[in-house]
Amino acid sequence: MESIILGIIILVFFMSLGVPIAFSLAAAGMVGIYLETGDLNTVTIILGTTPFSCVANYTLTTLPMFIVMALFSASGGLAQDLYDAAASWLSHVQGGLAIATVFACGIFGAMSGTSMAAASVMSTVAMPSMRRLGYSDALATGAIGVGATVDILIPPSISMVLYGMLTGQSIGRLLIAGIIPGIILAFLLSSIIYVWVTLSPKSAPTTHRSSWRTRWRSMVRTWPSISLILMVIGFLYSGVATPTEVGAMGAFLAALIGFATRRLTWASAAEAIKKTISITAMIIACFIGATIFGYFITLTQVPQQLIAAVGAMHLNRWIVIIGICVFYFIISMFMDEVPLMLITLQVAFPLILALGFDPIWFGVLMILLICMGLVFPPVGVIAFIVSATTNVNLMTVYKGTSILTIALFLTAALIMVFPELALWLPRTMK
Repeated sequence: MESIILGIIILVFFMSLGVPIAFSLAAAGMVGIYLETGDLNTVTIILGTTPFSCVANYTLTTLPMFIVMALFSASGGLAQDLYDAAASWLSHVQGGLAIATVFACGIFGAMSGTSMAAASVMSTVAMPSMRRLGYSDALATGAIGVGATVDILIPPSISMVLYGMLTGQSIGRLLIAGIIPGIILAFLLSSIIYVWVTLSPKSAPTTHRSSWRTRWRSMVRTWPSISLILMVIGFLYSGVATPTEVGAMGAFLAALIGFATRRLTWASAAEAIKKTISITAMIIACFIGATIFGYFITLTQVPQQLIAAVGAMHLNRWIVIIGICVFYFIISMFMDEVPLMLITLQVAFPLILALGFDPIWFGVLMILLICMGLVFPPVGVIAFIVSATTNVNLMTVYKGTSILTIALFLTAALIMVFPELALWLPRTMK
């Protein structure tokens, strides 16, 4: 027990100094392994073999494909087309532009898979229109911030891929499992926005009705995006292609659309590839560090001891899962999604399996809980991005995202009460 406490102290210490999470995990793991075994040779063997065993993993090739597809989609102006179409159809509704932002984020998520990209892109696309029509900054930034979290659920989701890598679950089934919860979240967000503007009409004072000609013309411009979405989801669901192959085809199609519409230049494409290499290297380094730390956790037998302790208390398993949810919600306020998953799944996942919960279902639930932390104070990485991109005070952004986080709570509650909302589609896959 002393070694696990010391290992966690070392991890927190390095992270507090600003040491990258990958090296913090690796350092804490190596020190912990040495304290547990007393054998420096064991540490050097693990350190020498782990990087290759982690990198020589076919599943990892999914990540760069989805990342470059997201960056090509963002650079190709597809988000602007989606937002224009949604705004044309919903601008006559009170709060319609905020609702349009949510649905544009959700659809863009089917091409990007990263909430960070959606938040930054939609901030530049949607905020000027909402400001021009007098939308309050709290409502506008809240819709952008929480709307961006829909991207983590709608395939392709990089967070789902990372969860599948860490837990050994089918990435294809995980990606498909997020579709229905993502749709539910989008509709709940839209409902809460409508209630918000009904109770506070000053938050969205202006509406305008687009002509039918404008509406249908805006739909014509979305066909490349719709084609890309149908390809990604259709191939994943049918099993015709692996997630890596789907990502590769999606990246190629996103680039083709961008070049065909002349909104993706060679310079922006090269920059997207550079960013893909950088992000992928960071995630792989984190995966290596987490694996070393995982060896340490395994040696301490903390997961087994936790399972035994929970079993000895004879608690209802739903009481335990609610406790886990509360833990994830609290810790997600202070930690980004990648380190949160890397650190906590080492202990939480074996307990989830021991309690008899479906690992695919828990993956969706955990992603929802992480979404809350991405927009909720005191950290809220997405809130920071929206604030910086829109030049809106961070406290104002927090006000909007905190109100709309109600939709995330309700979606998580529905998934817990009705697990089939997350499991039905994966079970119908071939």
